[in-house]
Amino acid sequence: MVSARPAVQSLPVYKPGRNPADLAREIGVERAVKLASNEVAFPPLPAVVRAVTAAVAETNRYPDNGAVVLTRALADRYGVDPAQVATGCGAVAICQELAQAYNDPGTSIAFAWRSFEMYPLLARVAGARAVQVPLTPGRDGGSSDTHDLDALAAALDDTTRLVFVCNPNNPTGTAVRRPELERFLDAVPAETLVVLDEAYREFVTDADVPDGVDLMRGRPNVAVLRTFSKAWGLAGLRVGYLLAEDPAVAEAVRKTHLPFSVGMVAQAAAVAALASEAEVRTRCAAVVAERARLTGALRQRGFEVADSQANFVWLPLGERTVELAGALEARAVITRPFAGEGIRVTVGTPEEDDVFLAAVDDALAAPAP
Repeated sequence: MVSARPAVQSLPVYKPGRNPADLAREIGVERAVKLASNEVAFPPLPAVVRAVTAAVAETNRYPDNGAVVLTRALADRYGVDPAQVATGCGAVAICQELAQAYNDPGTSIAFAWRSFEMYPLLARVAGARAVQVPLTPGRDGGSSDTHDLDALAAALDDTTRLVFVCNPNNPTGTAVRRPELERFLDAVPAETLVVLDEAYREFVTDADVPDGVDLMRGRPNVAVLRTFSKAWGLAGLRVGYLLAEDPAVAEAVRKTHLPFSVGMVAQAAAVAALASEAEVRTRCAAVVAERARLTGALRQRGFEVADSQANFVWLPLGERTVELAGALEARAVITRPFAGEGIRVTVGTPEEDDVFLAAVDDALAAPAP
């Protein structure tokens, strides 16, 4: 009998957010609202639609494996050399490529926990040890929701090859500020690569939360990871990218890159999205305004909600998590529960968020089973 590696056999299967059409059919309603996957609610940018339509006519050919046009556009946007840029099939694919490039069995990957749920899975696939450092309360009396960078630095040892710092953090939405992050980066050994995972950077409004690209400059062991899936509205096309101060880091990612995994249509869409940055910023501002409204409404209902710097909010509900998430699904609202910890709620349209709030009110008013 052929068997996968034990580390792979024991891996949990990644569970994406439920399909709203499936839930609607299941509970017999016309429509369900999905606030589980941190997508933006806006339709694709007009320029993206035009670029995708044109690119489809060429899909009998392989895409450019080097994504040269997209790489140059990213290099120009961030003021780096193209050799410092690597693209991938979503940011998560680049995370896997980094683990493949830098980790052997016996080495380790360090990160805060809870954070992006793929980090520990990537470590196990690479045969590396996952070093999970607990979050700390971001404010007096609050729930643990913020990176403890001092503890993370103390957890590093001579086996640590990669450190992921998710900023803003997924799923809590909190972000670490410049002094703490600079102090941490200066404390990390030169042989350890720090990856600033900034998938939600475009939604940051706190001026004290630094742009990772600024902190990367002059630090050869720092790289920045970003994606087109969130603010840029290309979740269905899968394009992520890495910026590295040391070109050798980007080269290592390119060497472990699965050939042609960033498709022709995806590349064209990403280039068109970059050219529509003003419109993207307008959309992000609308998300931020709705985030503030949703946060205030939840606080009025007695929920503890930290100030989010992403396009979602976090409800630290502990043992109540699964119960409330199930009650919301029964009312045609899909959120992202993390059993025993909390619920992550994507900021949707005002109408979607009103449906969510009404479902919350109804669930809280329902008699206990």
